[in-house]
Amino acid sequence: MPDAAVLSLGLSPCPNDTYIFHALLHGLVEFPFHVKPHMADVEELNALAKSGALDVTKLSLGVVPHIMRDYALLSSGAALGWGVGPLVVARNPLPEEAWRRARVAVPGLMTTANLLLDLHGGFQGERREMLFSDVMPAVRRGGADMGVIIHEGRFTYERQGLVKILDLGEWWESAFHVPLPLGAVAVRRDVPGQTALAVQKAVAESLAYANGHPGASEKFVRAHAQEMEEKVMREHIRTFVTGFSQDLGLAGRAAIEALVARAAKLRGREMPAQGLFL
Repeated sequence: MPDAAVLSLGLSPCPNDTYIFHALLHGLVEFPFHVKPHMADVEELNALAKSGALDVTKLSLGVVPHIMRDYALLSSGAALGWGVGPLVVARNPLPEEAWRRARVAVPGLMTTANLLLDLHGGFQGERREMLFSDVMPAVRRGGADMGVIIHEGRFTYERQGLVKILDLGEWWESAFHVPLPLGAVAVRRDVPGQTALAVQKAVAESLAYANGHPGASEKFVRAHAQEMEEKVMREHIRTFVTGFSQDLGLAGRAAIEALVARAAKLRGREMPAQGLFL
């Protein structure tokens, strides 16, 4: 850390992140450090984590096998739960035998969505990497046979004329009997221990503030939600901000360990001796 009084913080403009971090970024919870926010698409945050550029950042669980020796995961701020998984969509229903060779648009190769495709094993065709917001348009115009949609896409794909092929969250839950971890907040391991614990506490308190003051973050969330409808924005928060976001607990940690262990094996990496968590 070049300056112990300043912490760089990566977050996405998605409503679940802006809702969770609003109070922390606006000085509404006690935190003895200055926060320098970097707001970006989650795949950009994943790339920054791979280079160790940010002190603290939200990231996809899909990138954790690549960064777990340099970052530790916090117990607060995660996106994890039941019924939260990415969806595989297409223009028309496709039989399972067609999945293997299909061209699939994905919202980043380091995302949890892409990792789930690999773990499933039934999708062996070309992957076309793009911004999450470009996936549905690519499928609609025939630039890909299928697309994996995340974030608010699960609430809007039908009005885009697309059909659901597979709910990757339902597949994960059925196969492994644990909730699906999508993202978590990570702190670089060279951040002093007491500072890292203060970050973990502040993120939890920031979410508690948001839950206790439902209208306080609304303008901030709306400002970064682009053209998202109010109803979709609220559904997004209800879906991706869960009890696990406040504190992973034993069940949340076990779910993350289950996903990361399988991903590490798939990527040919060893789990860190010091463990995944702060």
